[in-house]
Amino acid sequence: MRAMILAAGRGERMRPLTDTTPKALLKIANTCMIDYHLARIRKAGISEVVINLGHLGAMIREHLKDGQDYGVQIHYSDEGDTLLETAGGIIKALPMLGDEPFFVVNTDVYTDYTIQDPHLTAATLGHLIMVDNPRYHRQGDFGLDANRLHHNTTAKLTFSGMAYYQPALFKGRAPERLSLAELLQPMIAAQLISGEHYQGVWMDVGTIERLDAAQAERLTHDTHE
Repeated sequence: MRAMILAAGRGERMRPLTDTTPKALLKIANTCMIDYHLARIRKAGISEVVINLGHLGAMIREHLKDGQDYGVQIHYSDEGDTLLETAGGIIKALPMLGDEPFFVVNTDVYTDYTIQDPHLTAATLGHLIMVDNPRYHRQGDFGLDANRLHHNTTAKLTFSGMAYYQPALFKGRAPERLSLAELLQPMIAAQLISGEHYQGVWMDVGTIERLDAAQAERLTHDTHE
């Protein structure tokens, strides 16, 4: 299995920090967010990683180089100034991700989730990691029943920004601006997407306030280890 870290975003909600530093290189407890993900990916036994680049992407490439220092081989998918959003970025990088299911994580997620083989069947095009709704997203995203995602409920969970996908979900699509929500909605309606409810450590650190909260969480964790 290969993994992809979505790191091309501008990070508008984290300005002015992201005016001079890409979101992926912002730090939690003196560790860049993307370094943290690479360590967890390597711990899961994954040796090939795709990273999409956009805003200040050259700084990410210079920081990580070929991945040798992290025990992985890194392939870069450079989107330049034409950012393709989440699904579009995966579609562009698809030739680098191989023919087997792969793991995808947003760079601005802080979690202790353990990456593992999802054992996806041909009838399941994706498997999303769902979490309890944070205070800033009380409405949630999708319902979950018997490990299958659906729309027919008011009791929804939030998509964590972590998932496993079959290449078939993206094949045949042009690498254009497209969000994962747009791609997944009809697939969920067709019952082609499974999910799990993860209740461990998870934080979306896509704002300065949440980055500070993750910093406090990490320092507390280190103190009690």
